[in-house]
Amino acid sequence: MNEQQHTLEMSHDENGLGKVEIAPEVIEVIASIAASEVEGVMQMRGSFAAGVVERLGKKNHGKGVKVELVEDGIKVDVYCVMKFGVSIPVVAQRIQDNIRQALLNMTALDATEVNIHIVGIQFENQKPETEVDQEV
Repeated sequence: MNEQQHTLEMSHDENGLGKVEIAPEVIEVIASIAASEVEGVMQMRGSFAAGVVERLGKKNHGKGVKVELVEDGIKVDVYCVMKFGVSIPVVAQRIQDNIRQALLNMTALDATEVNIHIVGIQFENQKPETEVDQEV
């Protein structure tokens, strides 16, 4: 793999001083924070490895987001748990809009796809899964 597949180059404002490259991990962090700001999203769902790393003390800010660099742009997949009683289509649309806007404002990049995957529903009186999993 060559290095260009691991970074995104911003060619939006050529000023002759050099180029700006953005790692996909940065986009994951921006998308994760933008998604968790939306009312109705209870938590983001990461992988098992991310959960282990988080328990060891490192915060994973890109949790629940997968970024793919495809030929026609950026594909973002978001995995989240919704609050019981919210309108899933409305909240999912807000997540998509918030991520698109955050990426555009912070990186001047436009995502070609923002896919929302609802992986669970959490009730008001239910403990977050991370607390339940810690009982060993």
